[in-house]
Amino acid sequence: MMKKILILHTGGTISMAEDENGHVSPNAVNPMNAVSMQFDEVNLVTEDIFNLPSPHVTLSDMLVLKNRIKTAFIAENFDGVVITHGTDTLEETAFFLDTTLSRGKPIVLTGAMRSSNELGTDGIYNLLTAIRVAADSNSSDRGVLVVMNDEIHSARYVTKTHTTNVSTFQTPTHGPVGLLTKNKIIYFHKDSENQHLDVATVHGKVPIVKAFAGMTGEILDLLNLEQLDGLVIEALGAGNLPPIASQSLQRLLDAKVPVVLVSRCFNGIAEPVYSYQGGGSQLYEAGVMFADEVNSQKARIKLIIALNAGLKDLSELRPFLEN
Repeated sequence: MMKKILILHTGGTISMAEDENGHVSPNAVNPMNAVSMQFDEVNLVTEDIFNLPSPHVTLSDMLVLKNRIKTAFIAENFDGVVITHGTDTLEETAFFLDTTLSRGKPIVLTGAMRSSNELGTDGIYNLLTAIRVAADSNSSDRGVLVVMNDEIHSARYVTKTHTTNVSTFQTPTHGPVGLLTKNKIIYFHKDSENQHLDVATVHGKVPIVKAFAGMTGEILDLLNLEQLDGLVIEALGAGNLPPIASQSLQRLLDAKVPVVLVSRCFNGIAEPVYSYQGGGSQLYEAGVMFADEVNSQKARIKLIIALNAGLKDLSELRPFLEN
């Protein structure tokens, strides 16, 4: 049966070119559109929805992508979607889509670490493998996937780990959910489904603060509560803060500002364990939420989605943020 796959180009290194001085910048015309890919049982439809370096991508752009995908599945009978994206914020776009779209037809993001005319460019091959995954019936009901370097990763956990290496996308703790060979697509496991909230807006000021040894409350004291919708903290270890910093955090909690905590560690899960001053147990009892197995940039997106979905107090926010 012929599969109908929509390719949405958003820009990024995969669509850029290197000049004679080694500087990489966007092209007026996406070079990926000139690549001829023939599949016996796949009908490809290509659309340039953006042409943005990924540091330029905003939550509003992610919302546009989400709505375009919904239309593609509901009104246009597409069987899967492939998105090419710059790698700097690819994991955030993937996570946003994974958190706002229910599981069903495959949604696959890919990109490149080398621009279209660099020696050893990886863009064409990554696009090819992403199409293969999107067209595979076993890719359904797995949430949003990231496909690069012959590996398949869950949008929920994948992160960029290297500034330039083609194997930059890795999944700490879990590892990839699958891989590609020349002739096969192999899945090892399926992640549990997280809760989804389909939002129409993405308003909210939610900064990220990273904890460090000897941290005082000065950074937290600089935050204007009247302009703050939430806060994400990259805490130490399993989820702890220096004592002075934890004291300043109380000002935000007393003002009912949602505070989400993750660990700054690359692997592992933040959880309320230690009961000393600034320890995770004390923070949790004070009202800090512990985001389960996501990094700070994804926790920020999740909190903004929750706020725009109308979740307000701790009793509503905590089940969603800690899922």
